[in-house]
Amino acid sequence: MTSPRDLRSLVRMAAEAEDAGIDGVMLSEHIVLGPSAGAGGRPDNPRDYAAPGNQDPDTPWPDSIVLMSAIAAVTTRIRLIGAAIIAPLRHPVLLAHQLATLDLLCEGRLVVQPTVSWHREEYAALGVPFERRGELLDEHLAAWRALWRDGPVSFAGRHYRFSDVWLEPKPLRADGPRLWFGGMSVGPWIVRRLVEYGHGFHPFGQPTKDELQPLVDALSTAGRNFKDLEVVGGIRGRFPSPDGVADLAEAMEAIPAQLEAGYTTICFKPSQYTDDPAQVGRLCRQLVGSFA
Repeated sequence: MTSPRDLRSLVRMAAEAEDAGIDGVMLSEHIVLGPSAGAGGRPDNPRDYAAPGNQDPDTPWPDSIVLMSAIAAVTTRIRLIGAAIIAPLRHPVLLAHQLATLDLLCEGRLVVQPTVSWHREEYAALGVPFERRGELLDEHLAAWRALWRDGPVSFAGRHYRFSDVWLEPKPLRADGPRLWFGGMSVGPWIVRRLVEYGHGFHPFGQPTKDELQPLVDALSTAGRNFKDLEVVGGIRGRFPSPDGVADLAEAMEAIPAQLEAGYTTICFKPSQYTDDPAQVGRLCRQLVGSFA
C-alpha cells in the first residue's frame, strides 16, 4: 500500500535529481490493473522494468499528472516527462486542459508521451473500447492541436465532437508540450504520429538502423530530419540475484555505444541500483559525472 510518505519521497527524489544535474524525471502510468496484468509472470527481480503482462495487479501507480504537478512545485529546471500518458482513457478536452495547465505551471518543462497502452481490462473498467484505442489517440492529437491554439475551436471526429469552445489557460508554447512517441516496434502508426506531431522517439528497446529506416525516410519526405528528434535510449541493470541490486557502473558501460548510434537521451531507473531512497542523489551524480 502506498503511503503519503512514499509519494512525498518521490517528489523529494525528483528535487535531488535536479540538484545532481539530471535533465528529466520520467513517470509512466496505469489507472487500474486487472488480473491479466501479470499473465506473463513476474520479473525474476522486482526492481526490473514493468512491461506488458509482467505486473502484479496491486502494483501502485500514482496519478502521473498529479505527481508531476507536485514535482513542478519544488523544481525549476528538470523536465517532467509523462511517459506514458494513456490518452484514450480520458476525454481529449479534459486531458488537453490538464496538460496545458501543467505545462504553464512548470514553464514549458512538460514532455508528454501519448500512448494507447496494452491492458484490455483497464479499458473495460473505464468503458472505453479497446479495439478503437488507436483511432481515439489520433483524435486526441488532432483535438489538442486545435484546442491549444486561439479559440473558438470546433472539432468533429468519429469519436469526439465539440463546437465553439475556448480552452484556457493555453500551454506555454503555441504548439503545446513536447510530444514523444514510442512502442514495442517502429510500426506505421508510430511513424505517422512522429512525423506529424513528434519531437522525440522513445522506443521500448533499441531498434536497429534498418528498423529505423522507415521513420528516417518518412521524416525526410515531410521535410524533417531524423537528427532533429530527441532519441531516447537507456541502461538496464544486471541483477546478481533475485533479491540483489544491480551495479550502476557496469550498466553505464552500454552508454557510449548508444550515443554513437545516435541516441541523445539516456534514462535509468535508480531503484535498480539501490533500495535506499537517500542514495538516489548520489547515483544521479555518478551518472551525470560520467558525461563530464
